[in-house]
Order: sequence, then C-alpha cells, then structure tokens
Amino acid sequence: MASPRLETYCCPNRDAATQLVMNFEPEVFCGVCIGSASVSLLLTILQLLPKKGQSPRKMPKASSSSTILLLISVCDILGGLGMIFRSSVWLGFPGFIANISVVNGTDVWPSVFCVGSAMWIQLLYSAGFWWLFCYAVDSYLVVRRSAGLSTIVLYHMMTWGLAVMLCVEGIALLYYPSLSSCENGLEHAIPHYLTTYAPLLLVLVVNPILFRRTVSAVASLLKGRQGIYTENERRLGTEIQIRFFKIMLVFVICWSSNIINESLLFYLEMQPDINEIPLKNIRSAALITWIIMGILNPMQGFLFTLAFYGWTGWRVDLKWRKREIPWESMSSSTVGENTYPSPVNYQSNIHDSKKVSTTDSQQTDEAISMLSEGNTSGDDRLTRSCPIYQGW
Repeated sequence: MASPRLETYCCPNRDAATQLVMNFEPEVFCGVCIGSASVSLLLTILQLLPKKGQSPRKMPKASSSSTILLLISVCDILGGLGMIFRSSVWLGFPGFIANISVVNGTDVWPSVFCVGSAMWIQLLYSAGFWWLFCYAVDSYLVVRRSAGLSTIVLYHMMTWGLAVMLCVEGIALLYYPSLSSCENGLEHAIPHYLTTYAPLLLVLVVNPILFRRTVSAVASLLKGRQGIYTENERRLGTEIQIRFFKIMLVFVICWSSNIINESLLFYLEMQPDINEIPLKNIRSAALITWIIMGILNPMQGFLFTLAFYGWTGWRVDLKWRKREIPWESMSSSTVGENTYPSPVNYQSNIHDSKKVSTTDSQQTDEAISMLSEGNTSGDDRLTRSCPIYQGW
C-alpha cells in the first residue's frame, strides 16, 4: 500500500505509532499486499488488452482524455509492481530487512532498499493522483472547447514535475540531516506527510467541483445544439454524470482508509504512552485500517478501469492485426461547398450560416464523445442522438 509510514519506517529511531503498525503481523500484511496487488495487476492488464470481436474505437481526433486515462492505469500498474517487489523481499529476506532497525549499521543496502522502494510506490501513486486531477481539468476544458491533444504536454510537465518535486522535498525534509537522525521530532515528519497527502486531498476536494461544472456544461451543450433536450440527450448527460460519480466513488473507497489511519496514528503520537489501556480501541482501529489499506490501495487500478471502461470481458485477442490508419475524415463544414463561387450573395450568406452551425455541432459532438469514450452504452446513445457521430 501507499503510505508515508513506509518512508518513516526506514528511520532506525522511528516513532512508536509507526512501530506499532509496521510490527503488527508483518508476514500477514505483506501477504495481503502481494495478493491484492497481484489480483489488481492481472485484472487491470486484462481490462486494457484488446478483446475478440471488439472493433477499435474510432475518434475524429486524438483525445487527451483517453491518454490521461491510460496513464492513470499505467501509474497504478507500476505502483502495484513496486508493492509486490517490496513485500516479496520483506517476506523472503527477513534478516535483510531486520538490518534497517540497526542504528549506525555498516550495511547500507537495507536502508537503500527501504527508501528506494517506498519512494517508488509513493511517487507512482502521487503521479496517479495528479493525472486524475488533470483528467477533471481536461474534461472541463474539452467541454469549454479550450483543450486539445497539445495540452497533454502541459499535463505531463505539471504531473511529473509536481510529483517528483513533492516526493523529493518530503523525503529530504524527513531524512535531514541523515537517515540515522530522522524522525527525532514532528518537524521532520509533518512536511513529509503534507507533501504526500496534498495531491490526494486536492483530488478529493477539487475534482467533484470540476466534474459538477463539466456535467452542467454538457447539459448546456446538448440543449444548445438543436434547441431541444431529447430523452437520448438526457440519458447521455446522465451517463457522463454516473461515470464521474464512479471515478470519485472508487477514489474515496480506496483512499479514505489512509486518511482515517493517519489521523488515528497522529493522535497516538500525541500521547505520552500509546500502550495505555484507554487507547486500546484507537490502537485496534489503527491496525484494522492498516490492513484495509493493504487491500484497497492496490485495487485502485482495477476498480478505475471498471469506472473508466466498464467490464470489457475475458476474450482477449492476442493476435497481431493490421489496423487501418485512422485518417481524419473531412469535416462536415466542407460538405456541400461548391467548386465555383455562388454569384448570389444571399445564397452565400445562407451557406455560411449553415457551415458555422454544422461546425459548432461537430465541435459539440467531439467534446461529448471524448467524455463518453470507453463507455459502450454512452457511445450507443451518442450514435443515436448525434448525427455526426454516426459516421465514425
């Protein structure tokens, strides 16, 4: 699982709360992490592989939203691999891991492994948080017709730049001035926890606001396209709203236990003795949420693919096939244009107005199709309600 306690455990003089959870049935906890991460990894890859009898999706333009969804899954896959590797070493080489607790030890490789594996997991999941935030921003900008494939470069700079900067800054502050002297006080730990949970809290707070604004903008687009709001368009708007709801539901389910666990452990750290009898229920709650984190954090990858694409099935198509080059079809604004200019100004004005109207309708359909990409039912409804979409 992804928790700043992983980096804190690398400190030989770790705090009592971190010692409590990390020493609670470590074999069982590592086994849970390996099992959950392995299942999520296999199912996520299965979801992303092409399926037999499934035609490739045709889009009029390359979508930055589809690229972001794929990058979120890649971050989850790489983060899950980090969990499997770390937990496997933890289980297979207990003597190697025991050297982490040795103060002023001569063998530095246990500490290097501890810090490196923890940073890998934390960095990948933090990048996934930033990509999820970018997805909410991109969805809103697409509907507002202010985004495109070129913005993916800015998203890459923001996501990887902020993820690396916050991770390195948090680790540097935690281990300053050296690994053997870290965790001597909360002034080392608090900045590390803030840089870790900042992107998580950003998604929890800001993404629902952006998703709600996007849904409202989609409704306005659907109403303004033909001046009416049909049943098919209402269903399409509801489908997009449900998709956003599923994404946030998965995120809350997978990461709410982290916030609860961290709050309980910080409360225990504030106590003079965490082993007091009145604190028994809080210790039990912290240990329970610790195990829940080991189950739910790795499952985010698979659950997100369900929210993004729905269940894609078991029939995997591993045969290489030659795909058609998705040549961009001519825009409908050029359809009906005469080779020779019209000699009548009145006819030219009518043609220009139709061209603008058709172009606006096409841009609206492109924006909505990007939001409903990966959703079979949403695409079917879009085909029925959008004339331009029927030719894709």
